[in-house]
Amino acid sequence: MTSIRSISRAPAAAVLAACCWCAVAAAQPTVPTDTEGIGITENLGEQVPLDLQFTDEDGRPVTLADYFNEGKPVMLTLVYYACPGICNALLNGLTQTLGDMQWSAGDQFQVVTVSIDPTETPDLAGAKKRSYLAFYERPTAETGWRFLVGEQSQITALADAVGFGYRYEERTGLYTHAASLMICTPDGRLSRYLTDVIFEPETVQLALTEASTGAVGSPMQRFLLKWCYTYDPSAGKYVVAARKVMVFGGALFVPLMAAGLVVLWRHDLKRRRLQTSQLQPARAPSRGVLGDPLT
Repeated sequence: MTSIRSISRAPAAAVLAACCWCAVAAAQPTVPTDTEGIGITENLGEQVPLDLQFTDEDGRPVTLADYFNEGKPVMLTLVYYACPGICNALLNGLTQTLGDMQWSAGDQFQVVTVSIDPTETPDLAGAKKRSYLAFYERPTAETGWRFLVGEQSQITALADAVGFGYRYEERTGLYTHAASLMICTPDGRLSRYLTDVIFEPETVQLALTEASTGAVGSPMQRFLLKWCYTYDPSAGKYVVAARKVMVFGGALFVPLMAAGLVVLWRHDLKRRRLQTSQLQPARAPSRGVLGDPLT
């Protein structure tokens, strides 16, 4: 019979091997079969099919093209309104971010939220819209943030185009999916994915500026986006582009240094002339033949 003491003296190598095996297993995870096909595929630059048909929160038939006709970038979100989890977190985080931004939905950009559940109705979409606009409190949001429902064929076509992988679970009656905010250009191309449920206002505004290709945004924002910031997909936000800053700083340093040298040279020249004039003796007045000053 093996005693407890003998067990405690098991070779340390065996313990170490077990730890190493666990570490390798953790470093090389396998994707469970029940989550395959679920997630976000970033189809950057791809065209969103704007001819897809949906129904808005007021029960009116619309196409996606109706929201891409004003030369403004569009935020696109895919959720379902009866979702008990991540959809609410996404919409809550987006509403908070929109409220913290200087720009307003319906003014500088559009927001389009589409349900992935074909059984949901315009009434449910309208109730969802009213609840979020009550917190957003922007006068342009009524026409600037639309909540849509649609048929399965249209939902599937949109989800495939934007890379939104999801699945309906028969056992629970719920949908399994990820959360993402998709930024589209005014002509309907996918410009940026912000995959999270909490967004920094500065990140969203820079993404909208980028998507607008200069049509929206102050000159300073476009300048910062071009020379100072770059999007980091791993961080999910815009970060300072050190290389751009160094290049721009170097290009700016040369003319500034030249201008500074010119100012210093002029100042030194002026000082030398002043010193020279102070060292010269005063000249006596000229006199005539009889010693009288000339008049």
